[in-house]
Amino acid sequence: MPNPDAFYTPQQRALQDELQTRPLANAVVFAVVRDTLDPEMAGFIETRDYFFLSTVNGDGEPTVSYKGGNVGVAHVVDEKTIVFPSYNGNGMYFSAGNISATGKVGLLFIDMCTPHRVRVQGTASLSQNEAHMRRYPGAEFVVEVTVDKAFINCARYIHKHERDGSTSRYVPDANGEAPFPAWKRIDMLQEFLPANDAGKTAESGGTITEDEYKRKVMDGTS
Repeated sequence: MPNPDAFYTPQQRALQDELQTRPLANAVVFAVVRDTLDPEMAGFIETRDYFFLSTVNGDGEPTVSYKGGNVGVAHVVDEKTIVFPSYNGNGMYFSAGNISATGKVGLLFIDMCTPHRVRVQGTASLSQNEAHMRRYPGAEFVVEVTVDKAFINCARYIHKHERDGSTSRYVPDANGEAPFPAWKRIDMLQEFLPANDAGKTAESGGTITEDEYKRKVMDGTS
């Protein structure tokens, strides 16, 4: 169980003192914050098909990314370890590069149908561990997260949503195959696509304009 004085930063403590919440903040740490995943947290994480990932680059600039896949997209290896895949994207490797630089990550697992969430702070690294890669056909690599802190977070401000039960068609199948994304068909990007995308634009119906892509985004067919 983390020590509140080690868990909170001086700036967080200053606000707690200003607003007279230090005793409550201490109680929250004792009540819910753990340095490992308990069975309830682990079970919840394994039922998610998406989560939000925060990373920080070498200059201290943060970013947040949505990570989606099949149910179990984040796999709990043990009480201190979570792994998740990195699938083909836009070539920026924004989150992955940040992980390589600092290793510091935050993960938010959330259920908007039955409002609930689990937050994880950890130290991450990029890996091509064979056992983990087999779990995620089509992944370029996986991210291994060592859990530093984890806790169930109050759900009262989560807006309730309803799911239609669908999964993104771009999640790789059991053979690691996935449809060619519409944005890679934009005419102005063709000369910049990597070699392994050669010929795929033509196979997928040819080039489209940026405006055509925007319309696909708006009508949900991108």
